[in-house]
Amino acid sequence: MAKLPIEPDLERLRGLSPSIIQIPSGTILHRVYRRGGEHPTIWNTFRHFGPSAARFDHHVRNDEGRPQVQDRGIFYAATDIITAIAEAFQDKRTVNRIINQPWLVSYALATGLTLLDLSDTFPVKAGGSMKLVSGASLYAQNWSRGFYDCYPEIHGIYHPSSLTNRPVVAVYERVASLNPFPLTPQFHRALRDALLIEPIRNACKDIGYDFI
Repeated sequence: MAKLPIEPDLERLRGLSPSIIQIPSGTILHRVYRRGGEHPTIWNTFRHFGPSAARFDHHVRNDEGRPQVQDRGIFYAATDIITAIAEAFQDKRTVNRIINQPWLVSYALATGLTLLDLSDTFPVKAGGSMKLVSGASLYAQNWSRGFYDCYPEIHGIYHPSSLTNRPVVAVYERVASLNPFPLTPQFHRALRDALLIEPIRNACKDIGYDFI
């Protein structure tokens, strides 16, 4: 058997109790999001266009096999700022503070999250491996759709970042009814803000990214 099949065995998933981790209300999460580009967003919204290249997009493609706007939505966040930056700029490993208007937001969860824990042995039990968090995103997206369909009780996925090995979350739109976002974030600034120049420069040194 391949270390990570292209998609999960749904019957196997349904017969397997999910490994759950509870993220309590008040937990601080960090996101880098973009106000510009083809699909701009704001800090407290789910992305309903997809699937993109992001690892655990559970969106379904249209009849032509292309990404589309749909009811399914997702947001990604990290438990530390360095990881949020590393994840947001991993393609070129260069933090560009201008293109597509990236912003950094830090906020306290307004509700607890029930997440599927991929940081333990569950991926192996499910017939996969830790390549779920480090292998091809296309495969991981197929698995995310399986998790979403087989485990209606989960709000999303908790896993170690393939870049920093620190916790990150991918949260499904089904938690929206619980209002997971606070009215105001604890920190919210554009990356081009002068206040962030030195902190971002230091973060880039820590992870070996270039800085523009």
